[in-house]
Amino acid sequence: MPERTIVMTLSSQAWRNTLRSALMLGVVLFASAWTLRYWQAWLYVGIHTAAIGFNTAYFLRHDRALLQRRLRAGPGAEPASSQRTIQLATALCLLATLVLAGLDHRRSGPGMPAVIVFVADGVLVLGLLVVFATFRHNSYAGSTVEVVAGQTVAAAGPYARVRHPMYLGSALAFLATPAALGSTYAWLGAVPATLALVVRLVDEERLLRAQLPGYAAYCTRVRYRLVPGIW
Repeated sequence: MPERTIVMTLSSQAWRNTLRSALMLGVVLFASAWTLRYWQAWLYVGIHTAAIGFNTAYFLRHDRALLQRRLRAGPGAEPASSQRTIQLATALCLLATLVLAGLDHRRSGPGMPAVIVFVADGVLVLGLLVVFATFRHNSYAGSTVEVVAGQTVAAAGPYARVRHPMYLGSALAFLATPAALGSTYAWLGAVPATLALVVRLVDEERLLRAQLPGYAAYCTRVRYRLVPGIW
């Protein structure tokens, strides 16, 4: 297949995924709330869509191999059964987070002051920026847990502070979501989703230590897995 055709196919797939993600977020939130008068959800969907769209445009230009790896996502794409289970649990918890936020809004309307929502949106943006920085410094940061041919240890950028910066960014985004959507009950989904992320991290570390040359030595240089100075 000609290179130009391959690039166009990748671009089409990536932009379709971006649109699909935005539509899924919107449908779940607004259907659960049963109203479009939910400004917190509009802002949340807008932030996520802008972030995914920016990542798509940036990596189509600078790292198409990373984007190709990121397209293989979801529980069914995981090679290991343990990761399939963890991914499924995480996805269900995140879905519950969004549904609970929508139902909470339907039941009681705006549940938090606007200033808290905006602060949470700031934390959400920070988490998404950490994820972007992770992608920039690790072309092998795929959506599945595996070691591929030619993979090397990423140790620059955010990897100089913690061993799993993508999970740090994701955890910030997960935990900011309930407040960003103005919901207290949504933490019933967001906290378990974050705990599932930690389980995924620990399981991934076992694989990396066993299969990725140089990773064990990297762990001796960078002590913290997720939170600098803590763990």
